Amino acid sequence: KRKMLSTDPPIPLSADEVKEYLRAHKLDEVIASAVNHVVSKQSQTPTQDISTFLSSMAELGTAPTEPPRPASLGKSLVACGGINKWNEFHPNLKQIKKTMDASCTATSVAEALKEIKGLMSLGHNIMAYLYLRVLFNKDLDLYYSTLAAEPALLLPVAYTPTVGEACQKFHLFPQYPRGMYLSLTDRGNLKASLKEYAEVMLPKNEDGTYDCECIVFSDGGRILGLGDLGVSGMGIPSGKLDLYTVCGGFNPKKTIPLMLDVGCTDSSGNSAGLTIRDHPQYLGLKQDRAKHKSEAGTLVNSCYYGKDSFILEFMTAATELFGKGCLLQFEDFNSNDAFPLLAEYREKFLTYNDDIQGTASVAVAAILGAIKIQKPETTDLIAEARKMTYVFHGAGSANLGGALLLRDEGGVPGAQIFVTNSKGIIWMSEDGKSGSFRNNEQKAVAQVGEPMFDSKDLVEVIKQIKPDCIIGAVGRAPNCFNKAVVEEMCKVQEAKKVPARPLVFALSNPKSQAECTAEDCYKFSQGKAIFGSGTRFEPVTLDGVTRDPGQVNNFFIFPGMSYGCMRCQSKTIPERFFMLAAEAVANSLSADDIKFESVVPNPANIREVNLNVATAAVLGAEELGIAGKHLVPNDPKNAAKVKAELLATMWQPSMTGDGLAERSAADFGTCGNLEPKDGEH
Repeated sequence: KRKMLSTDPPIPLSADEVKEYLRAHKLDEVIASAVNHVVSKQSQTPTQDISTFLSSMAELGTAPTEPPRPASLGKSLVACGGINKWNEFHPNLKQIKKTMDASCTATSVAEALKEIKGLMSLGHNIMAYLYLRVLFNKDLDLYYSTLAAEPALLLPVAYTPTVGEACQKFHLFPQYPRGMYLSLTDRGNLKASLKEYAEVMLPKNEDGTYDCECIVFSDGGRILGLGDLGVSGMGIPSGKLDLYTVCGGFNPKKTIPLMLDVGCTDSSGNSAGLTIRDHPQYLGLKQDRAKHKSEAGTLVNSCYYGKDSFILEFMTAATELFGKGCLLQFEDFNSNDAFPLLAEYREKFLTYNDDIQGTASVAVAAILGAIKIQKPETTDLIAEARKMTYVFHGAGSANLGGALLLRDEGGVPGAQIFVTNSKGIIWMSEDGKSGSFRNNEQKAVAQVGEPMFDSKDLVEVIKQIKPDCIIGAVGRAPNCFNKAVVEEMCKVQEAKKVPARPLVFALSNPKSQAECTAEDCYKFSQGKAIFGSGTRFEPVTLDGVTRDPGQVNNFFIFPGMSYGCMRCQSKTIPERFFMLAAEAVANSLSADDIKFESVVPNPANIREVNLNVATAAVLGAEELGIAGKHLVPNDPKNAAKVKAELLATMWQPSMTGDGLAERSAADFGTCGNLEPKDGEH
């Protein structure tokens, strides 16, 4: 003030005084927004672009005018005039944003960890989730550096389990630019909508084309086990892509989290009976889904089928804009749509469905891991798996995918694979015209002939079938693997000529829906069972022996699978790749993993595991002749060289300080000897 009011010639401000001036006039955030904008665009002319960005301010000291996105935002946001006006219009959002902005002032990883751990100390992570959203919006590099610093602690905040509650409340949160919405009302113009988002949010290649490596897209039809949340499911593709980056090496600036806005069921369509679609702050179309009965007799979203398919228009537009090498991953569609859509498009685009294929792959990886725990010297894990009998309890996409992967790619005879639904063991008549199956996908795993016992009684199923492994993914029957079930699994093994240890996998999420806890399984079996779960359980000590059950989570699969296929420009992603991925995960078990009976690797080694999966995918593409690009032209099937090439191109944040600039891509995402914390798929 002294210098500005003086009649003498102005004295130049020192660097510290400049910072104080910017803070006093609330310009520091404006300047930061401008810098972050040009960084996210990978600008080659930063001075010019910062000037252009700042000139878009309505007046000095106010937030810059946001680029208009009438075709790529949620329709409620568009009607309100954009993100900034939406956050200002709703008093609750304005206050939450003000509070969270004030809580997020970190400029280093150490400071960010201190801030978020303070919020996490409350014992409830929804505030920590909001903090991470603010941090991402303020400083992308700091955000990913912080996640990578303690992934076992923070990934369960950024993604599951916290993301489930976050999606239920997504419309109650302040909104930010990240994330695209494709509305059914824009049908016929989806390419223009994608281009609008790309122009604002994606970098460009030297030839001026948009640089997009991957799109994770959902319609919110089945968010985790929570039901239909519509576009409030945006937390899922966003969180998924965070794992793509931390675990798989994707450049987050070249990815798109996307929601297909095709309507939403009322409160009866979600497990908690919440008002989502009809809430005043719901971001999408406030209309029901238009459905019809398919030839298989299931209810499906009508707009996804026929010549004017909404899905086909989107996928075609994406490949026209971003190239055929842009990976398009289905996420959290209702099973009635998920299976037929995957069948329709898996040979036409670089695409897969992680709920079906990724979850199936990690379940098989856990089975192979359990074999490795019992027979560490075994070199052919799949051959051992072929000798076993399996009961898949629950007939959702995860279990159906696992059963089919074991049968079709693992070579396990169909007579050794049993799947249950609410009617008991799925069966069909010899002519296939009748049975207990509910759709074609269940029919594909049906046993021929009706069981001659009460197959709705799980204990009786075990007595009659004598399985070596039981995999639960019911989603709505917590603790169904009770003492009687686990004890019967043990009796089956004890009666065999060469007894083995029973495998008990409780894969349902969240923890409240798990078929069995780790502690109960070990106690019921007196430590004989090998246990794995979808939810992270803490280590259990029984009779002086400590076991650390593995979290059978598909974050061991999808980041590496996607990265490998994207990098080698694979033409498709065949089912074979998911068996290769399962083997790669099982063969990544360390001596400590085996010692503590973890059927999958420690999450602290998540990037190394996914690097192994990516390598397996590339080698699989080379073997099948579908790789569009040889990563090692002179020696394309050399595993060590392929792995080195993949590692060299994995993205890592450009943070300085905290020693992060010196860390290698291999270190990013492993980050020391971390004990995994509570989390789930």
